[in-house]
Amino acid sequence: MTEAALTVEKVAVHFGGLVALSDMNFSVGEGEIVSLIGPNGAGKTTAFNVVTGFLQPTRGAVSYRGTALNGLKPHQIAGLGLARTFQRTSVFPNDTVYDNLLIGLHRQSRVSFLDSILGLPRARSSERRLRERAGELVEWVGLERRGHDLAGSLSYGEQRLVGVALALAAEPSMLLLDEPVSGMNASETHTFVQLVRNIRDRGVTILLVEHDMPMVMSVSDRIVVLNYGRIIAEGTPDAIRNDPAVIEAYLGQGAARA
Repeated sequence: MTEAALTVEKVAVHFGGLVALSDMNFSVGEGEIVSLIGPNGAGKTTAFNVVTGFLQPTRGAVSYRGTALNGLKPHQIAGLGLARTFQRTSVFPNDTVYDNLLIGLHRQSRVSFLDSILGLPRARSSERRLRERAGELVEWVGLERRGHDLAGSLSYGEQRLVGVALALAAEPSMLLLDEPVSGMNASETHTFVQLVRNIRDRGVTILLVEHDMPMVMSVSDRIVVLNYGRIIAEGTPDAIRNDPAVIEAYLGQGAARA
């Protein structure tokens, strides 16, 4: 395996007497696509929330490129290069796709409010760069034909692509995707797989949670399987597809033969 970008060591999360995660250990190598899979309630989203600072572990350690993430706020972790999407779409429905991305990009602008109000050259130059970047992102996720449509008019799958574009606007070195193809049809899912590969080919490490097993098997370098908060298997798609414990706990015989 390549050098680890993300390392999760002996992480546990307890909610009172409920154990959401127990002694979780895994890593994601630089440039890898790794998937977390498992039944509902297995702890996948909890693991995402720990990595991205939305939830602090009861014990254990998480690090990214050698920097400890424990105790850091989500925006601090994002500043280290980790960006995530969420299960639920979050767009501004009454703004165009293009303007949704401009809103996200403006949050990163270092031009002062006063510069913008006065229309100073630095502000105009920054605005031009942001508009160019928004156009690049719309094209990158395949929404160039919908760029001037209201985000609320897009299909659910297309809105999820807007969410990915917003995450990419932060220029992350690692992208965490939480059920990214939920609500997509087969054609949209196939296109999204190509997008994920393209993102990785541009140097972005990817960790994803997903229930669509054909998608997971086709796009992942490695798969980590959770069940009842514990890792029960880890390996290549072929190894996971044929692992008896995974078949019994999650995939079933039909999925294993698929």
